[in-house]
Amino acid sequence: MPPFDFKEFLPTVSLKPGVYLMKSRAGEVLYVGKARELRKRLSSYARIDQGQHGKTAMLLSQVRGIEIIVTNTEKDALILESSLIKQYRPKYNVILRDDKSYPLLKVTVQEEWPRLVMTRRRIKDGARYFGPFSSPSAMWETIRYLNSLFPLRRCKEHNLKPKIRPCLNHQMGRCLAPCADKVGREEYQDLVGNVLLVLEGKNQQLVKELSRKMEQAAVALRFEEAAQLRDRINSLNKTLEKQQVVAAHAKDQDVMGFARQGDSVAVALLFIRKGIISGQQAFFLSDPVGTDDEVLTEVLSRFYSEEGQYLPQEILLPFAGSDDPLLAEWLSELKGATVAIVCPQRGDRVRLLEMADTNAQQVLVARKTRQGSWQVLAEGLKKALALATLPERIECLDISNLGGKQAVGSLVCFIGGEMAKDQYRHYGIHTVHGPDDYAMMAEVLARRFARGLMENALPDLLLVDGGKGQLGVAMQAMAESGIRGPCELAGIAKEKGDEGEKLYRPGRKNPIILARNSPALLYLMRIRDEAHRYGITLHRKLRRKETLASTLEQIPGVGKVRRELLLRELGSMHRIAQATVAELAAVEGIGSVLAEQIWRHLHDEDGAGSSGQGR
Repeated sequence: MPPFDFKEFLPTVSLKPGVYLMKSRAGEVLYVGKARELRKRLSSYARIDQGQHGKTAMLLSQVRGIEIIVTNTEKDALILESSLIKQYRPKYNVILRDDKSYPLLKVTVQEEWPRLVMTRRRIKDGARYFGPFSSPSAMWETIRYLNSLFPLRRCKEHNLKPKIRPCLNHQMGRCLAPCADKVGREEYQDLVGNVLLVLEGKNQQLVKELSRKMEQAAVALRFEEAAQLRDRINSLNKTLEKQQVVAAHAKDQDVMGFARQGDSVAVALLFIRKGIISGQQAFFLSDPVGTDDEVLTEVLSRFYSEEGQYLPQEILLPFAGSDDPLLAEWLSELKGATVAIVCPQRGDRVRLLEMADTNAQQVLVARKTRQGSWQVLAEGLKKALALATLPERIECLDISNLGGKQAVGSLVCFIGGEMAKDQYRHYGIHTVHGPDDYAMMAEVLARRFARGLMENALPDLLLVDGGKGQLGVAMQAMAESGIRGPCELAGIAKEKGDEGEKLYRPGRKNPIILARNSPALLYLMRIRDEAHRYGITLHRKLRRKETLASTLEQIPGVGKVRRELLLRELGSMHRIAQATVAELAAVEGIGSVLAEQIWRHLHDEDGAGSSGQGR
């Protein structure tokens, strides 16, 4: 099919602001962009040579249609662009994958008895999030420190079930045991408030508050309580001495560093809360579409439009962008208060920008080092397997089943030597009944190759878990799909006894046997093991789900109809197992008597059971 004809299309495009969606032959949205003047912006693409290298040229070579949405204002275009990117997740737009996986601290204030936990995902669940922490060890040190000062509960239950006897943490002085009614709600919420003050950087405010309470306790002759408060104050004062104050004011700021090296861009964000650095986050963009100004604007809009993302009073940028006033207005509306976007030229704020730029440059240096190591490894793989090209994208397929039941195909993907978890896929088996691994693999590969041809996204190397037989299935599936290249195939099999791992390639009679410590072999084993882990994880979930479903139907009075009612109302088998008697009884057609029976059955409470509380 010929490339998109801009010459014929451009005269039909409006000069007004709006959004454009670039689509592939299959109708997939490849890129979403906005423009102050749609025709002028799109005409700039017509001047790009599609034969050149680079992501923009690659994008244009796949475009077969462009959809236009005209808006009243530039701001409307900005908001609509953000919404459409969230909806379609186009592969050529900026995707903010962390250069590292930074942890966050989460205070579950939406729960009746809040907890302090570590997480790596920020979702809109009503909890308070803090971070990210660039150092996991520093984050765990913070958790230990806060747990020692303010012993909140550590159990994982969202809805705390009452217990007769508290856990070991309470006996060790690490939990106030709200489950056993050892602490009042007001006192517990007071501790939660103290934790929030520390994480917000308001240590000095907390010290003043604790000092006031200590004096009150001493006057009331509650000397043990006063001593406990004194110890907390001393600990907080030591922490205050260690904190690095980088700004004299008490503002919350995000400082963005930007660095470019060839086609690659790194962005680093420093989070400053009350004048103190509280964390950082970095992103690496391999070849973003657009100018530095456009990339910076898209990073800002992507980052702050994420659900639950904290918006500071001020955002410092290394250079001005044409959309800064629009962004500031939009972000202010999201926050419900003024958000200033500033590009400082002198003073202390320039020093903060220099620090952020240094962090961004460091991301590029670290990435270049990793890419250098990957190039050496990729050359080793190419030589060991006699591949035609370097295997930049490697996928591995594993089939897992239990006697032919609950069969699952799991496909993992590594790009440039690193896991690409957004490309992982699970495949249900639809056409094979009974334990036939070869037929299952053929079904999954046929679907994978069909999707790859449609999206023009095939791996450089597809690895199958198995020997000659599995490799033969993969070769046949590829031939039936009409694929002639550039995807290459290999099998990896763990042989019995002391023979170790063997690698199989099409057209080669004998297996390839590499040294046990070969980096190429160890890397392929790592990919195979990841595919196995990914498959087993889903397999266990399916088995648990089936076990619970059969357990439900063993309860007198619960058949297929009532099981489906419970599922429709509560959403999942896991949620049914976690539900209280009252929640079960609220489901239409269940009632209080049957709800009590279901709860007792699921919790093994028939006189010899274990969890006698919390209904």
